[in-house]
Amino acid sequence: MTLSQKILLTICRPLFSALFSWKLEGRENIPLTGPLILVANHVHLLDPFFLLFSSPRWINFLAKEELFRSPFLRFWLRWAGSLPINRKGKIGEKQRMLKEAQEALHKGMIVGMFPEGSRSHDGKLRRGKVGSAVIASKMDVPILPVGIIGTDRIKGISWLWKRPKVIVNIGRPFKLPPTYGAMNKAQMQSLTTQVMQEIASLLPPEYQGEYGKHNDSEG
Repeated sequence: MTLSQKILLTICRPLFSALFSWKLEGRENIPLTGPLILVANHVHLLDPFFLLFSSPRWINFLAKEELFRSPFLRFWLRWAGSLPINRKGKIGEKQRMLKEAQEALHKGMIVGMFPEGSRSHDGKLRRGKVGSAVIASKMDVPILPVGIIGTDRIKGISWLWKRPKVIVNIGRPFKLPPTYGAMNKAQMQSLTTQVMQEIASLLPPEYQGEYGKHNDSEG
């Protein structure tokens, strides 16, 4: 974490807490050192900020490549250490993104990923993409699952006085079985299901969506 990032967190964390009614659970589960892949459900544009202000360490998020096309956003994303990802890119582009994420992990950083690939507009957990599971398995690094509850109620202007309650529920780190060779589609999907079920376990049943208990057999 750079000095400017520390200053930002110090100044903005209390301001953020004043604006939103939110509760943090499981902060003690965040390792204070070492590489880590943080995975969470994604409902609102503010989700990365709730995660950042919940962590004692800086989080380097993967962000869609389109955001880097804006000069203003590109400056802030680069300052924040965000890693561009082209969700519809060719294999070579995806491999480049994976390499950048691996380099950040080699440096002992936290890489933040939203495995659903995009925001869920109804608040329910969507089927996960394989990227986070593949990186974690190939690099044999721990995954930190997080469930974000309540940001789906931050809508319009009324949230300013309604102050909907948001909960950031941090689970315990876990590891996937390490993989040393090429993986087939079934293997990647199985590992991804494990990741998504860990996130689902931190959410109320109505938020678990694709990974609710009644859908376990479908994973």
